[in-house]
Amino acid sequence: MDKRKIIEWHPAFEASIQIEFENEIEKMTFEPEHLLSKQPMRIDELVIKIRGEEKIQKNIGRIFRKHNIIEYKSPDDYLTINDFYKVYGYCCFYQSDIEHVCEIKPEELTITFICNHYPVKMLRHLQEFRKLQIECVESGIYYITGDAFTIQLLITKELDKEENRWLCSLRNDITDRMEIENLVRQYEEKKNSKLYQAAMEVITRANWKAMKEVKSSMCEALKELMAEEFQEVRDQVTEEVTEQLICNAYKNIGDLEKVSEILGVPVETVKKAVEKEK
Repeated sequence: MDKRKIIEWHPAFEASIQIEFENEIEKMTFEPEHLLSKQPMRIDELVIKIRGEEKIQKNIGRIFRKHNIIEYKSPDDYLTINDFYKVYGYCCFYQSDIEHVCEIKPEELTITFICNHYPVKMLRHLQEFRKLQIECVESGIYYITGDAFTIQLLITKELDKEENRWLCSLRNDITDRMEIENLVRQYEEKKNSKLYQAAMEVITRANWKAMKEVKSSMCEALKELMAEEFQEVRDQVTEEVTEQLICNAYKNIGDLEKVSEILGVPVETVKKAVEKEK
């Protein structure tokens, strides 16, 4: 079986969501597949701000409060009405599954839905049945207002390709050459990071053909860019070898003109090499 057909998106998502917040990583802790109870009921990602009152500057985290529940859908999956209520229920359960009453205050909770496809039916239901409002605050970021909980929706393919490169790249339909080149360049700078490795491995497998073509041509472009520099190095090496050869010949022959004739180089070149050796 072709390994590229079996793609585990969630590990890459866990890495990408942390990459997105890397400049403020010290403000939060990340708990993938957080267990809500002893039963197999898990939140895709729970982000807890270390200091609840501290603001998050990253565009996808501006709504964050103390406890932030994230539901992630892989590129081929869809966010449904049932998904909304499931995650909403998780949020309620998370708030209630504590030792003391209101130990986690409802106003300290947020819900974030992340998916690749705009969930038309789910949003229509929220507007018509729950009377909630949908507001696009910036590309790919929608606030769902009118509920007791603070809720946002992130559409990965619509996110800003500069601001949210790694979440935006969690797709299997990347075709834009510039997008791939920018992704590869940033990865090269961070390739020793396990987070970047995890995200890049899945993105590459999911977009194998496009990534292979771009990475191959980038290598050729790099070779062309470095060709002049490589030539300078080769010329320097050749010059050093030639000088050594002249000096060795002169030591054996002891005649500048004879060495010039045998090696086919000007007498002046032989003279300079010999004087340099002295």
